[in-house]
Amino acid sequence: MAALPAPPKRRLVLHNVNTGEHFDEVYWTDGAYRPEVLRRLDRLLRDHRDGQVARFDPRLFDLVSELHRRMGSGEPFKVICGYRSKHTNALARRRSRGVAKESYHTRAMAMDIALPDRSLKGLAQEAKALKAGGVGVYGRSGFVHVDVGPVRTW
Repeated sequence: MAALPAPPKRRLVLHNVNTGEHFDEVYWTDGAYRPEVLRRLDRLLRDHRDGQVARFDPRLFDLVSELHRRMGSGEPFKVICGYRSKHTNALARRRSRGVAKESYHTRAMAMDIALPDRSLKGLAQEAKALKAGGVGVYGRSGFVHVDVGPVRTW
């Protein structure tokens, strides 16, 4: 993503499906992140099971913002999962073998997302094209995982 020209403002439009909360704000402008807006994003993406809030890696917001721009969608991203505490991640691992022990969700570096007006396949293809981290497609669950860890796909 470093080769992309930086837009003058970066905005995120999100709907947390677990809490019902919405977010539609510019989080980066005039060449800098807006700390107060980043804190609101951290809160929106908290572990909805136990309420823990973590400080997200802002590169994830840049990735999701650029992905939304490229998808040309007028809909907010549905956020299925943002941050997961270690405890919540362990519970999720007991229920599903698709949950990584050292998940990037526990590092506040990942989101599971969907766009109501776009296909998961198209969303995943665009995310992979960005080469900004991990991309996993969970078709039966209806979301794409994106993170800002090493570039990889599944």
